[in-house]
Amino acid sequence: MAKDYYEILGVSREASEAEIKAAYRKLAHQHHPDKTGGDETKIKEINEAYQTLSNKDKRAQYDQFGQSFDGSQGFNWQDFAQGGGANGYRTNVNFEDLGFGNLGDVFGDIFGMGGGRRRTRTKRGGDIEVDLPLEFREAVFGVAKPLKLYKTMTCPHCSGNGAEPGTKIETCPKCGGSGQVEQVQSTILGQFRTARVCPECSGEGKHATQKCKKCHGQGAVKDYDNFEVKIPAGISDGQTIRLTGRGEAGKNGGPAGDLFIRVRVNEDHEFKREGDNIISTVEIPYTVAALGGKVAINTLEGEVNLKIPAGTPSGKVFRLADRGVPRLRGRGRGDQMITVHVRVPKHLSRKAKQLLEGLAEEGE
Repeated sequence: MAKDYYEILGVSREASEAEIKAAYRKLAHQHHPDKTGGDETKIKEINEAYQTLSNKDKRAQYDQFGQSFDGSQGFNWQDFAQGGGANGYRTNVNFEDLGFGNLGDVFGDIFGMGGGRRRTRTKRGGDIEVDLPLEFREAVFGVAKPLKLYKTMTCPHCSGNGAEPGTKIETCPKCGGSGQVEQVQSTILGQFRTARVCPECSGEGKHATQKCKKCHGQGAVKDYDNFEVKIPAGISDGQTIRLTGRGEAGKNGGPAGDLFIRVRVNEDHEFKREGDNIISTVEIPYTVAALGGKVAINTLEGEVNLKIPAGTPSGKVFRLADRGVPRLRGRGRGDQMITVHVRVPKHLSRKAKQLLEGLAEEGE
């Protein structure tokens, strides 16, 4: 059954050129293959209708003879995609005016025609994610850690070009350097000429006379990558460091992916972290709490003496300025917050008990 181009575009036979153009633009947006629910068959049909009805001469022939006016000649999508219309007719389709840019690229993706020019199928390498365990002090002060990753890497033997060093890289004999091979298919609508990426050179248009012995012409190999990563001072548990280009090698000269290092900080038995502050506790004798004195305090950088005022209650918090974590995105450091716990002896000598009883009487 012959197709009704007016019905396909949803316009009347008296529709103006502007109405046909508006209808085409709406339908092309709606059924574009790149959209969810897009329909390649439908957009092919829409374009077939539009390239006929948008041309005054071809529309007149269609109105007089129907679809059969062009049914025996075949339709060349590649010529149409490049603005040449079908069977040598120049259409008045201006894809840029319609807001699609160069639809030659779109049809190349749909029908494998490459928009009339060779495309190198480069592909970005994959990203890698790893967990890196750190000790508490390593995260606080920073550290350089060695890493060893097994991944796809650019072949060191051929530098990624796939050819054995010292041998030539020549024009691909299968595609003649175009990177594409053409195929003609006959259908009830005529002959369709399509093009696909050359399987011999993967679209490169070049061919190694002798493939690399290490990578067998792939340009990449699986191997170990040993390097050192610098961990900045002040990094927190769960934070991620991104190293651009340290992921999997790209394909056909494409860029390498990235490496994402997620930091896992081990707990410390003595210190805890709250933001940029270090939290710790210390026990002091009840005599020091009552009379005052000095006690030794452990910090991340060694031992210091902390002055305890007389009458210090259990639970009091002291602050040691600039003894905390270096600020990751700023200057200076946090503080160390020390909570004092008064140690009360469970067993007292007779003399100590008498002294405390006397103190208690005096307090009363």
